[in-house]
Amino acid sequence: MSSFIVEGGHRLSGSIRAKGAKNEALQVISSVLLTSEEVTISNIPEILDVRNLISMLEGMGVKVKRIACGEYSFCASDVNREYVRSAEFVEKCAALRGSVMVVGPLLARFGEAYFPKPGGDKIGRRRVDTHIDGFIKLGASCEYDSGKRAYHLTAPAGGKLTGSYMLLDEASVTGTANILMAATLSKGRTVIYNAACEPYVQQLSRLLTAMGADIQGIGSNLLTINGVDRLRGASHRILPDMIEVGSFIGLAAITQSELTIENVSWNNLGIIPDCFRRLGIHLEQRGDDIYVPAQESYEIESFIDGSIMTIADAPWPGLTPDLLSVMLVVATQCKGSVLIHQKMFESRLFFVDKLIDMGAQIILCDPHRAVVIGHDHRMTLKAGRMTSPDIRAGIAMLLAAMSANGISEINNIEQIDRGYEDIDGRLNALGAKITRK
Repeated sequence: MSSFIVEGGHRLSGSIRAKGAKNEALQVISSVLLTSEEVTISNIPEILDVRNLISMLEGMGVKVKRIACGEYSFCASDVNREYVRSAEFVEKCAALRGSVMVVGPLLARFGEAYFPKPGGDKIGRRRVDTHIDGFIKLGASCEYDSGKRAYHLTAPAGGKLTGSYMLLDEASVTGTANILMAATLSKGRTVIYNAACEPYVQQLSRLLTAMGADIQGIGSNLLTINGVDRLRGASHRILPDMIEVGSFIGLAAITQSELTIENVSWNNLGIIPDCFRRLGIHLEQRGDDIYVPAQESYEIESFIDGSIMTIADAPWPGLTPDLLSVMLVVATQCKGSVLIHQKMFESRLFFVDKLIDMGAQIILCDPHRAVVIGHDHRMTLKAGRMTSPDIRAGIAMLLAAMSANGISEINNIEQIDRGYEDIDGRLNALGAKITRK
């Protein structure tokens, strides 16, 4: 288990660019299984989760070629169907949350897929009902294979799914993407109501359309897919990661640094900039960059009636839950108080005890809500030793350590590596003091 040794208290300066979006990458890379032709994808983040997914595809027989840094071509012309039925493949799927995205393409193209309980962050219950219910509505049958400890999904006789109307029980991003991919090769029309409409799903839809899919309603919560017989090859570029962009805004604020975040795809950030402004953080749009000036202090807004500011996650265009951990740690250095409400996952706020040990004043009200208590002056955190439980808590801990007085140690940084490419090297280039051991 690797660690970061972080010497806090250093101000940063310069420019940093967000890498490609992790959540989009896992979806669009999985979509290459829908066609036997070559698909080229650029701006792929070189992170652990993506590398593991690409390795899985190679194990399935997909020909993968690295064209340049972050650019790969994929050709799934000869998928080993026996391998995707094997216990070894199912075990690999279970270790990677993103592997859930290969199920829709495999089921649509080959008529069969296994669906283990996915791995990933331990942030609470992450049910897969939306995925399975959607596949069943498309005509698939589902049985639990106790030997492989996975759901076994099969298409009807003839191997072809059939379009259907469905109302999703939740606007699940991965559920929408999985069902969308399966529907592209189904017979007839599929209508998905209460679909997720995050930029990741929009981007996947655009790639599928370039491959020959017929998708209407992109960007809305009502998607209509007219199935086609086959999909062709295409090229696609992944958006900058909005979670990295938000993390870097928080980094500038908590270290009182002047930073420029380059090429952020501003139109795909949604409410993120405004949520940071509610914490008192000044930021400017400069073309497609974000400029964050150095601030000695920042003050959280209150609502118009004077009540405490609440920052909560919500489906797009609401705030992504992946940034609440960053916003919480930034708020420890504010004037004023804020209620952080994490609606989706009941274990994601359980890392706050480490921030309390560092001197932050936080009340964990329940598994979903925490109040960060403000101060009349900037409070300096104390260095500490901590272990990263998940990707987003890990980056929040790194931000806290960079703000703290003294030297902190963060263990289990493999969690951070799953979502942030070369984060120590990139931050050290700005003036941070982070050593990997």
